[in-house]
Amino acid sequence: MTEIETPNSDVELVIITGMSGAGKTVAMQSFEDLGFYCIDNLPPELLVTFLDLMMKSENRMRRIAAVMDTRGGDLFDSLIGALDNLLRMEGVVTRILFLDSDDATLVRRYKETRRSHPLSGGGMPLAGIKKERLLLSEMKGRARSIYNTSGLKPRALREKIMSEFSSKGDSGFTVNFISFGFKHGMPIDADVVFDIRFLPNPFYIEELKPKTGLDKEVYDYVLKWSDTQILIEKLTDLFKFLIPQYKNEGKSQVVIAFGCTGGQHRSVTLAEFFGARFKDEYRTFITHRDTEKRKD
Repeated sequence: MTEIETPNSDVELVIITGMSGAGKTVAMQSFEDLGFYCIDNLPPELLVTFLDLMMKSENRMRRIAAVMDTRGGDLFDSLIGALDNLLRMEGVVTRILFLDSDDATLVRRYKETRRSHPLSGGGMPLAGIKKERLLLSEMKGRARSIYNTSGLKPRALREKIMSEFSSKGDSGFTVNFISFGFKHGMPIDADVVFDIRFLPNPFYIEELKPKTGLDKEVYDYVLKWSDTQILIEKLTDLFKFLIPQYKNEGKSQVVIAFGCTGGQHRSVTLAEFFGARFKDEYRTFITHRDTEKRKD
């Protein structure tokens, strides 16, 4: 699988906090789709230690999202002090996302899920909500981004996060082009599959047989035919229509698979071609599932 990323010297840390029931689970899933390494309810002191160790690692993660809330009990009280330490860390850019909702909405959500509020002590949800709102007042005052989710559906919250926290040109949505061989079975994770076994097969050209679509000679051979060019033209039009539909539906990705007989030549070439064709418009991955399964 290949992808080109823009290097960034700083680590981006987003602390997700706010009222219980205001959408932190949806928020964390959204950050995962954006490529963040997500941590749920890690004690604040351990987050500082984790970041310090990561900064010393050669393969450090560049984007981290950490959920910090009152589920940590007394440990949450140390968050403000830990936050001051985080803001002083060189090479770490820290932001706070605070999720809020009005009391009536939070009470309704707790009744719908039949869950107890973590601070209610088994009593009425409203009592826990009021206690939590007081505990979180300082964190809310420090937050750079405050979302009131009272009237937001999960999809709308996701879109709001994607809009604000995406890297330039990155919506969190990915397009995956896969090559495979039908004789090795269909890919189970494909959304759309194209059978391209009707195209001229380099397998029957002696000097091309041991190569794959990653080699220029095979790539050029597959693309030189008029049938291939017609197919590319029609698929390009289809993908220009199809891919945005998946994105607009709120999907995090679409997997487009090309299959030939063995997954060596034609399917590899088409996956490479369309991966290059759409890489400037979408975050694009290319996977060649069966190139290591060659049999004479």
